[in-house]
Amino acid sequence: MNTDSPPFAGTILNAPACLLGEGATYDPHTGTAWWFDILGKRLMECTVATGEIRSHTLPEMSSVLARVDADRQIIATETGLHLRTVRTGALELITPIEADNPVTRSNDGRVHRSGALWIGTMGKQAEAGAGAIYHVARGNLTLLYPGITIPNAICFSPDGAAAYFTDTVTARLMRVAIDPATALPVGEPQVFLDHSGGKGGLDGAVCDAEGAIWNARWGAGSVDAYSPDGKRIKSLSVPASQTSCPAFVGVKADRLLVTSAQQGMSAEALAADPEAGKTFLLDHPVKGRFEPDYIL
Repeated sequence: MNTDSPPFAGTILNAPACLLGEGATYDPHTGTAWWFDILGKRLMECTVATGEIRSHTLPEMSSVLARVDADRQIIATETGLHLRTVRTGALELITPIEADNPVTRSNDGRVHRSGALWIGTMGKQAEAGAGAIYHVARGNLTLLYPGITIPNAICFSPDGAAAYFTDTVTARLMRVAIDPATALPVGEPQVFLDHSGGKGGLDGAVCDAEGAIWNARWGAGSVDAYSPDGKRIKSLSVPASQTSCPAFVGVKADRLLVTSAQQGMSAEALAADPEAGKTFLLDHPVKGRFEPDYIL
């Protein structure tokens, strides 16, 4: 499936296949990995140490989760940020984001060390330029970059002074200087990586403790690591072509969990890609970091 990386080494989790697996993250306080099936309107929960899986039905398409405290999370959905009670799954809309626009939904996003969130929206049919990337801090919404088609790869450098993002259709991973105290941009985005002509598309990403960006390459069955100066330094195979989002998991944040998707695949394509939509734990050791909590 992927021609430029070694064979897959890892575990296929015993979780239902996702139509569109996305938004992987990990709560080190409970040892729990979380991810979404956006199109299936499900939130998946996995106790990493045991492999136990739980599936939670959601009322609308959702894509990003972050811890608030032991009892609460936020999730980003079609209508904005909702506060989720972990014990009951109850949702309360707290920050509307394009709630009056039925065309769009949330997509990629991550929390910065300041407790602020960067979150992207996109058209439900990937309508050109229908989405945007926003900054949300303590409920205050700031539009950062409008006219986005498929926002992805949102992540932050270890020192909190740089943000990365892409509009997948452009094939360019962008880097922008930000204020480490607020996560607001202090400069203009610059091209960090030009993937034009490369196989597959840039999808979800995380930045490790050494500043390397681990990016899921949709359509290529791969997670690729790029050094802080933009050089590809590692490619790890994933046995599903539509690789979508990585997350650092485990007690030491030293493993990668990776989601994938079946979206848009014909019966013939699914037959040729039997693990499509599955979720994977890769064996390759990484020097990851835990996600910060979102500050209300």
